[in-house]
Amino acid sequence: MAVGTAHHGKSNLIGGRWEPSNGTIEVEDLADGGVFAEVASATADQARAAAEAAHRAEREMRETTIVERVEWLEAIADGLQARKDELAEVIVREAGKPISSARGEVDSAAERFRRAAEEARNQQGEFVEGTTDGHEGWQAIVKPQPVGTVLCVAPYNYPLMTTALQVAPALAAGNSVVLKPATKTPVSGAILAEVVSEVGLPDGGFNFVAGTSGDIGDVLAGDDRIDAVAMTGSSNAGKHVARESGMVALHMELGGNAPAMVFPDADLDAAAADCAKGSFKYAGQRCSAVSRVLAHEDVHDEMVDRIEAQMDDWQPGDLFDEDTAIGPLISDDQADWVAELVDDAVEKGATLVRGGERDGKTFEPTLLADVPHDARIVHEEQFGPVAVVTRFADEEEALGIANGGDLGLDAAVFTADHDRAMRLADRIEAGAVRLNGAPSHGLGDIPFGGVKDSGIGREGIGYSIEAFTTTKSIVL
Repeated sequence: MAVGTAHHGKSNLIGGRWEPSNGTIEVEDLADGGVFAEVASATADQARAAAEAAHRAEREMRETTIVERVEWLEAIADGLQARKDELAEVIVREAGKPISSARGEVDSAAERFRRAAEEARNQQGEFVEGTTDGHEGWQAIVKPQPVGTVLCVAPYNYPLMTTALQVAPALAAGNSVVLKPATKTPVSGAILAEVVSEVGLPDGGFNFVAGTSGDIGDVLAGDDRIDAVAMTGSSNAGKHVARESGMVALHMELGGNAPAMVFPDADLDAAAADCAKGSFKYAGQRCSAVSRVLAHEDVHDEMVDRIEAQMDDWQPGDLFDEDTAIGPLISDDQADWVAELVDDAVEKGATLVRGGERDGKTFEPTLLADVPHDARIVHEEQFGPVAVVTRFADEEEALGIANGGDLGLDAAVFTADHDRAMRLADRIEAGAVRLNGAPSHGLGDIPFGGVKDSGIGREGIGYSIEAFTTTKSIVL
């Protein structure tokens, strides 16, 4: 495939120049097997050079006008759309995402850059007058300023869309950027780097270096020239990066284990359809996936039957077939992990209703019923296509299960009782609670982030721009 040769030895964009490297990352083709691309693997020295280039460009980036930033962001969106077919194929191959979903990811990434352009126009600051004794005549201009250099650490599951959600606000705020893609999915990031390199940013305003966390990730996170870290990944990875980074602004969306509570008065068909989609979409490799269905004991069996009836619509297949719903997991290790959690649940008494088998990286959609509350899969992030249904007797028990772990990213409540819905939404320990629907966050309008080990701060175009700025008060 042309993508492989196009990016061989050309992945590290440092200070406005493409830098080759002696090492390469072989990117596995999850659609056909084998290797479909080779991407230059940056050295530790190149990672430091990227941080230095970004640091040198900070003043020039800070002094750019809002008009210039808007033009860049809109040009990047246009560039992504112009390469939509290429990017969609790359996402299919490196991330194992069905083609229809891959195309949607390119559209969403481009739209995030357009939204960032709109939000950039709103960076107006404010005028404040003193209101306390002795300060009645004081006045101040309070204005946002960029933090400096933002390190963006991208995940593998949405290698372009989530990257856009980090990079677009950072640029909109006038920061320099160093982008490190996930090692398993670096090609879409390399194409984004090509697009950004063509829109006229100052040299060093955007830098791209690929490599493992051990080779360059820790080097970048611990570099004193990095002023903020934007990261999407696991909770353990986030804690590690936070320890390495020290006193910088952290903007982290980490692990999730979303509970979906279903009560007897809910629309059970709609709840089952949403829970199936929430469990199986992209083979469950989403931090906002429905990880456990907490079904009231009066409707547990009905929910199991209804979810099973949905499963024929969520089967793996040819990733380039428009009708394919899901594909393989990202790696053999991830498939091993999902199998381990399923086996643990069955050993502890869960009923394997359907699925449970794997073929290499492909784990077939699986339905577990009567899952005991002490099963690991109830409290640990699985990142696999497994619908986990467990019983509860009343609201207090449901809350105990939902809030019992270390994660708190998303949740859902299915009920026709408005008072109950609002009561539970207030008490569930999560960054967001969806009422009568599976967790979903749109294109960045709604803040997205968690509590406990699920992250720091809130993603979202406007919210992220605010996270990548500091406030300066000029007192008159």
